[in-house]
Amino acid sequence: MYMKILFVRHGEDDDGYRGGWSRMDLTSAGRVQAVRLAEYIYDRKHIFDVSKIVSGDLPRTVSTAHIIAQKLKLPVVLEEKLREMNNGELAGMRNEEALVKYPGLFFNTLNMDEKYPGGESPVEFFARIKGWFSSFLSVNGKLDRNIVVVTHAGVINIIYHIINQIQWSNKSKSFPVANCSLHILDTDTMMFETENKIIFPD
Repeated sequence: MYMKILFVRHGEDDDGYRGGWSRMDLTSAGRVQAVRLAEYIYDRKHIFDVSKIVSGDLPRTVSTAHIIAQKLKLPVVLEEKLREMNNGELAGMRNEEALVKYPGLFFNTLNMDEKYPGGESPVEFFARIKGWFSSFLSVNGKLDRNIVVVTHAGVINIIYHIINQIQWSNKSKSFPVANCSLHILDTDTMMFETENKIIFPD
C-alpha cells in the first residue's frame, strides 16, 4: 500500500482583498466549508486513514487545517514553503487600492522572472513548490498511511502540472481548485485519483 496525499485548498477568504501572502483569515462561510470537509473526511476515516496533517502557515490555511485536525484528533505540522505566491506589497491590499497603486499588475501579467514589488517571481514560486514536493515525497513516500496537505490554489495548480508533465507558467490554463475541494494523489501511480472533488458546492 502506498501513501495518498489529500490536497485541500483552504476555505473561503474575503475576495475584496488581494491574496498571496495576505494575513486575512477565513470568512464565516469559509469556516463552514472547512467544518463540512472535516466531517466528510471523518465520516470516511476508514477509507482515508489519515495519519498526519501538513499545512501552509498563513491564517486561512492554518484555520482550515485546525478545523480538520480537531475533528480527526491529529496534530498539524506547519510548512512555510506551502504558501501561495509571495505577492509582496500587494498582500492583503484592498482590490480598489491595488488597482490605483499598481494598475495592470496581476499574477498573469508578470514575466516569468519578474518579481512582485517586495515579493517573488513566478519562476521562484514554481521552484519553491517543486522543491517542497520533491522533498516531501522523498521523506514520506514510503508511508502506508495518508496525509492531508492544506494549501492554496496556486500550489495545487503547480503540482497538477508537475504530475501531468505539463509545462507550467503564470499564464498557463489553471486547473479548477475550489475552496475546500479535495484532490487525492496516489503516490504509487503518481496520478490524481480524484480531481477537484467539491464536497459541498454552492
